[in-house]
Amino acid sequence: MESYVLEWLNLLGRWAHVITGIAWIGASFYFIWLDNNLEAPKPTANLDPGVGGELWAVHGGGFYHSQKYKVAPPELPANLHWFKWEAYTTWITGFFLLALMYWYQAEIYLIDPAVADLSKPVAVIIGVICIAGGWVVYDQLCRSRFGENERTMTLLLFVFLVVVSFVLCQLFSGRGAFIHFGAMLGTMMVGNVAAVIMPGQRDLIAAKEQGREPDPIHGIRAKQRSVHNTYFTLPVLLIMISNHYAMLHAHPYNWLILIGLSVAGAAIRVWFVQRHFGKPSVIPLVIAFGLLALIAAAIAPKPAPSIDAGTKVPSLSAVHAIVTERCASCHADAPTQPGFASPPKGIVFNSESDTKAQAQTIYQQAVVTKAMPIGNLTGITEEERQAIDVWFRDSQR
Repeated sequence: MESYVLEWLNLLGRWAHVITGIAWIGASFYFIWLDNNLEAPKPTANLDPGVGGELWAVHGGGFYHSQKYKVAPPELPANLHWFKWEAYTTWITGFFLLALMYWYQAEIYLIDPAVADLSKPVAVIIGVICIAGGWVVYDQLCRSRFGENERTMTLLLFVFLVVVSFVLCQLFSGRGAFIHFGAMLGTMMVGNVAAVIMPGQRDLIAAKEQGREPDPIHGIRAKQRSVHNTYFTLPVLLIMISNHYAMLHAHPYNWLILIGLSVAGAAIRVWFVQRHFGKPSVIPLVIAFGLLALIAAAIAPKPAPSIDAGTKVPSLSAVHAIVTERCASCHADAPTQPGFASPPKGIVFNSESDTKAQAQTIYQQAVVTKAMPIGNLTGITEEERQAIDVWFRDSQR
């Protein structure tokens, strides 16, 4: 019953996370685009004093006229729309999923004894420290004198992220390291909204209501954090789906792959922002696709070495016995492994024909990446992996 409840909570939480994430990212991307495409008001335009830019657009059969004030309108409107709950609910639902999957079921998804034999409480505490500590370090960098120079800030943040990526991949399973790295970036993003952007907007409104001059530092800081958020977005999205791809998180150099994917995502976003201005450079795309090409080459499957003459090849029955013992607790019509109410990806090993049909998948997951059994919950041995290796290579001759 517990597994059934966990699957429903996972489904509903993930659904809510995707919905709210789309709302947040959509609003964020739109306002970045809008800000970058504003035109100086025409002298003949009938606009309120203080308008710094305007934009005309057509969508859904209607015309829209957007205006941005340099500071604030002469009079605040009765209805002022805020954009904050998209960010907050995205983080809340993401935190819920992280706690449900990677902390409550840490022994399955977070801890890999082959990487570091951590206890469940220790692993969870490290995860919390990573997420909270990442925000503190990033926020202090932005507020320090280093944050006044974007190039210096970018370099220091890059070094910090490289160190975090390396450390996480030495402590957690690959998928656990990737997801915590993404959760840390996501927390930085929502922290920017809650601790910098929204307070700045509140001060702007309060200043207007009180008839005082607003502090320009709020606008400067909010602009900086908004730009950071738009460059964090694509890396976070890619990292959040990476747990489906063992070729990435189970690679021996997974920490480098994690950084490479993050830089590639940020570079692609840089190109889109440049395109808003009508001046896209090919350099960000060269960086992005160059990194993706390097990663693809690094993780590409290598030709299986030939089997030496005289090597004893296990029978299908012998390999199926290994698969039944080590994999069928999850991959069965009715999984017996706690936390699973149904077989992952619908793959089952009920018979030898199932094992034969899934030979490529078994070889890739159990031998090449060693991502399965997940967390090696069933204690598969190197000898058993070797037996699968020899059997598969023999079947390909």
